[in-house]
Amino acid sequence: MNAKRTVLELLGRSGMFRDEAEELVALVEAGAIADAHSEIGERRGAPAGSGEAYGNGWRDGTLAVSDELARVAERALTRALGPQLSGSPGAVARDRNPVGRVDVERAKVAVLPLYLAFSDISELDPEVSDEVLTAVLGTMNVVGRVGYAGRLEQFTDSWRDRLARLYAHYGPRGRIAVHGRYSLLHSPTSIAVLERLTAAPSALRAEWEHAELPPAWLDGLLTAWEASDAPQG
Repeated sequence: MNAKRTVLELLGRSGMFRDEAEELVALVEAGAIADAHSEIGERRGAPAGSGEAYGNGWRDGTLAVSDELARVAERALTRALGPQLSGSPGAVARDRNPVGRVDVERAKVAVLPLYLAFSDISELDPEVSDEVLTAVLGTMNVVGRVGYAGRLEQFTDSWRDRLARLYAHYGPRGRIAVHGRYSLLHSPTSIAVLERLTAAPSALRAEWEHAELPPAWLDGLLTAWEASDAPQG
């Protein structure tokens, strides 16, 4: 509790509102429990050489602990985000659960290292970056936002070669100008937009229109993504 109070005070001194800081700390707590649940689930096999009775008891015990940790993690997440955790993702997510500053900041932290694996930092107005990420996060319910960092990592792992071709040609190291329809490829937010273009294109377009972001950016990103489907000859 002392460590928690210290973190909350430090976040407050940095300019974060108290409710936002408490939400962030609660998410860290829920995430730690969820990680413990996942680790327990990976260790259900009894040690090598154990007898059948011992192995059965081991499996029953780990299953009981795993189930209880799952319930504890769910309660922690409910405390962090409120009881509105159910609900399907979609373009109306912003109406039920508005995208907050903490959501956007978490997304920034997630996309930056993934982007730097393929490209360099380039120019895009920070305020515009916030608007882009707000549109992206608006396609998800609160549960989807909490797990979005993991989803982004899976996306980049699955499409690593294609993403490398995309940014080599259209990103800051390519010969395409920063201004114009390919502007987003000069921003870390492009990773998040690409993931949503492949997973929830209709919801993304609805949020994009609601945010009044340039349609050419989305169309340009889609054109570049399709063009990078195969190695250039």
